[in-house]
Amino acid sequence: QVQLVESGGGLVQGGGSLRLSCAASGLRFSMYGLGWFRQAPGKEREFVAAVSRNGGTTYYSDSVKGRFTISRDNAKNTVYLQMNSLKPEDTTVYYCAADRSWIRARTADEYDYWGQGTQVTVSS
Repeated sequence: QVQLVESGGGLVQGGGSLRLSCAASGLRFSMYGLGWFRQAPGKEREFVAAVSRNGGTTYYSDSVKGRFTISRDNAKNTVYLQMNSLKPEDTTVYYCAADRSWIRARTADEYDYWGQGTQVTVSS
C-alpha cells in the first residue's frame, strides 16, 4: 500500500520560513517524479514545484520561484519543500504527490499517488 505523509506545516509570520517534508512508503521511490501542489477551498489544485527521479531537474510555478526550493533524498524516501519569504497568499493546504510517468510534471492529473495534505498559514 502506497502512502505519502506530509509534515512540517503550521502557522508562521509573513516573511518567515517553513520546511515541508513528505515521507513515502510502499513504492520504489527513486522511480517516481515528485511534486508539491496546493489547494485553497473552492479552487483547483495548483502546481507549486516538482523534482525529477534523480533530483537533477526541478520546476517551479512563477508564484514561488526564487522563494521555494524542492529537493529529495532517495535514501530516506522523502521529498522536501523549503519555503522562504512566505506571504499571506501562500496560506492553504499543501500536498505532495508521486508521478511514475514524469511526462507533464506541472499537471495534477498526471500524478498517481497523493498525500493527505498539510496546512500552511501565513499571518500578515
